[in-house]
Amino acid sequence: MSTKWDDKSWQKDFLHMKLHSPSDAKLLIDGIKGLKDSWRLGVLNVEYERLKKMQDEQQQQ
Repeated sequence: MSTKWDDKSWQKDFLHMKLHSPSDAKLLIDGIKGLKDSWRLGVLNVEYERLKKMQDEQQQQ
C-alpha cells in the first residue's frame, strides 16, 4: 500500500465528519508547520481512518 504524502483530500473530508478544535481545524486546513504539527496530523489521520471505517461498515448494513 502506497501513501501519497501530499494528498489532502482526507483532511477536507475529516473537517466535515465532526467538530474540531480551532487548532485542529487550522492544522487540517493549513497543513503542518513543524514537528509538533506533524505528530498531531498523524493522530488526526488515525482518527479519520477509524471513523471512516465505522461509516463504511454502517453503510454496508
